[in-house]
Amino acid sequence: MQALIVVDIQNDFCPGGALAVEHGNRIVASVNAMMTNYDAVIFTQDWHPADHSSFASQHDDKGPYEVTQMPYGPQVLWPDHCVQGTQGAAFHSDLETRHADLIIRKGFRREIDSYSAFFENDHTTPTGLDGYCKSRAITDLTFVGLATDFCVAYSAMDAAACGYKATVHLASCRAIDLNGSFDKACDDMKNAGVTLL
Repeated sequence: MQALIVVDIQNDFCPGGALAVEHGNRIVASVNAMMTNYDAVIFTQDWHPADHSSFASQHDDKGPYEVTQMPYGPQVLWPDHCVQGTQGAAFHSDLETRHADLIIRKGFRREIDSYSAFFENDHTTPTGLDGYCKSRAITDLTFVGLATDFCVAYSAMDAAACGYKATVHLASCRAIDLNGSFDKACDDMKNAGVTLL
């Protein structure tokens, strides 16, 4: 069984959003076209409380995109984004959400960020996706969405580590590319056994 994992195609990650990925909206049509080719379609949705610890606004001595140390390791501090229940957290209006078999919400615990669709940033707290895939006998996962170098990459590498055949369809992703993070993410994914198309 094959599943398409649609990562965080939300308003705040698209042009005009609080943490906009350049041309993030341009992947929506290609992602929609891919959905009917898979046995299952799973969406992820960033879903932060307003006082999330990964927001730079919660750290008096730090600004957006600076790095701070959390109990689970280094954490990039972000502009406030994808706050629960806001328009910014909603899926892009052109995204065909009717195809979603499951929506995984992540980042809802105030004290820990969550890039991966499988684990929060401590790499141990599960989201439930692994159990869902195993219960449906899904073995092959293809990742699309935003952003290539953070949530897509972390999700794909965790998928490979959990034993799935993991593929990233790069044409249906867009990157933030923070200080060379796109090239690093591609190298990391290849080293983790992820196939890049």
